[in-house]
Amino acid sequence: MDKIKILWADDEIDMLRPQILFLEKKDYDVVTVTNGHDAIDEIKEQPDIDVVFLDESMPGITGLETLTEIKALRPHVPVVMITKNEAEHVMEEAIGAQITDYLIKPVNPHQILLALKKIVDNKRLVREKTSSDYQQEFRQILMDINSGLDVEGWVDTYKKILHWELKIDASDSREMQDILAMQKSEANAAFSKFIERNYFDWRTGADAPVMSDTLMRTKIFPHIKDDAPTIMLLLDNLRYDQWEILKPIFLELFSMEEEDYFYSILPTTTQYSRNAIFAGMMPADIQKRYPKWWRNDSEEGGKNNFEKDLLQEQIKRTFRKEIKSEYIKVTKVAFAKQLQDNIINYLHNDLTVIVYNFIDMLSHARTEMEVLKELAGDEKAYRSLTKSWFLNSPLWEALQRAAERGIRLIVTTDHGTIRVNQPSKVVGDRETTTNLRYKLGRNLKYDARDVLEIRDPQKVGLPSPNISSSFIFAKEDKYFLYPNNYNHYNNYYRNTFQHGGISLEEIICPVMRLRSR
Repeated sequence: MDKIKILWADDEIDMLRPQILFLEKKDYDVVTVTNGHDAIDEIKEQPDIDVVFLDESMPGITGLETLTEIKALRPHVPVVMITKNEAEHVMEEAIGAQITDYLIKPVNPHQILLALKKIVDNKRLVREKTSSDYQQEFRQILMDINSGLDVEGWVDTYKKILHWELKIDASDSREMQDILAMQKSEANAAFSKFIERNYFDWRTGADAPVMSDTLMRTKIFPHIKDDAPTIMLLLDNLRYDQWEILKPIFLELFSMEEEDYFYSILPTTTQYSRNAIFAGMMPADIQKRYPKWWRNDSEEGGKNNFEKDLLQEQIKRTFRKEIKSEYIKVTKVAFAKQLQDNIINYLHNDLTVIVYNFIDMLSHARTEMEVLKELAGDEKAYRSLTKSWFLNSPLWEALQRAAERGIRLIVTTDHGTIRVNQPSKVVGDRETTTNLRYKLGRNLKYDARDVLEIRDPQKVGLPSPNISSSFIFAKEDKYFLYPNNYNHYNNYYRNTFQHGGISLEEIICPVMRLRSR
C-alpha cells in the first residue's frame, strides 16, 4: 500500500519538526513548505498529495487565500486549517471555503494523527466495522430466511436486508455488496415459495395481510379526521429502499406517526394493483361491478383512466357522512407545476389523493435510454437518482408549502420493481400479454421452476378474458423472453427494472403516516 502523502504549509515549519518526525515514524510521507505560493506549486506538481495541513497566518498570501487556490486546483483534496486565530469570522470563512477540519495552535502530534485518522482512515474504518457487523448478522438473517417466516416476519427480514444494503453502500465495500446480493437472492427465492404456498389462501380470506384491495379502508380512511386535512401521496413504483432514502427529507418537516406496510396483489403492476387500491376490491370484482371502468390487457385504451371514479365509489360505500375529497394525477411536468401552485387550495378537502408517476416513468425511461442506464446503473445509483429528483421536484416544493399549514400526510405506493437478470423462455400465441414479469394467455409453455401459474384467475380475484386463459408470474429476478430474437432482447432487458412478478421488492410496499411538525 502506498504511503499517505501530506503537504504541510507553515512559515514556522522548523518548529514543527517533532510533529513531522512523529508522522514519518507512523509511515506518512510529509512534504513541507513555508508559504502559500510554494504550497500551490506543490499541489500543481504533485497530484498524489492526499491531505493538506495549512497554516492560516503566513507571509505573502494568507492561508485562506491559499485555500481558495488549492480548492480551485484540487476541489476534493482534504484541507486541515491550523490557526492561532480563534476569531469566529475566520472559522466561518474557512468552513465556507470547504475545509475538512481545523486545529488551534499549538498542536501536538496526537491531534495531528487523530485528524488524519478521521480524514484518511474514516472510510476504511467504517468499511471494516460495517463488514464485521454484517458478518455477525449474516448467519441470523440466513436462519430467518429458512425458518418458515410469516407475513410480518418477511417484512422484518426484508427491512434488515435493506438496512445492511444501505450501510454497505455507504461503506463502499465491493466484497460485502456481492455477499449481500447473494443473500438477497436467497431471500427472494424463499419469499417466492412463501407466496406460492399462501397466495390462494389469502385471496379466500385466510390470515391475509393488508393488500392492495384493503389498503384504503385499513390504512387511509381511519385517519381522515377533523383535526387536520389528510393528503395521501401515492408514488408509483416506490420501493422500500427508495422510501428509506427519502424518509430523512420528509422528517425535516414531518414527524412520523406510524411506519407500516402492505402486500401488493399479483400482478404487481399499475393496471391491477392501483385499480384495486382505489376501488377497494379485486380486479375481477371491478370488471363485474363496473365493466365500463375496467380494461383487460388485450383491450385498447388506458388501463387506469377511472381511478378517480373508483375512489369516489369506495368513499361512498365506506362513509356514512359526506367526505370532501379530490383526486389529482401527475404524469407530466405541467401537471406538477399546477400541483405546486394549487396545493394550498387542496387543504380545504378532508382527503386529497395525489398520484405521482415520476418513479414509474424513470424505471421505464431507464430501459429505453442509454444515458439513464449509466446514471442508474445499479440499485445504489437508482436510489441516488430518486433522491436527486425528489429534492428538486415541484412535488417537494408543494409538500413544504402544505406542511406549513398543518397536514396529515400518508405516503405509499402501488407496487415496487426489481432489477431483472435471469431470462426465462416463454412460448405463447399472439394474444399473450407483453409484460416481462407476468403473462396472461392460452396454452403457455414455460419452465415451471421459474413461475407461479394460476390456471383459474377468478379464484384469486383476477379477470379471465377467455375460459382457457391463465396467468404466470415470474419469480425472483427472472424475466420472460420469447424464442424469437432471444439474444437481442436478452441483452436489451437484462439489468433493467421491471414489475409484475413475485419478489420482495415488488410485493412488500411502504405505508407511512406523518404529521406536520
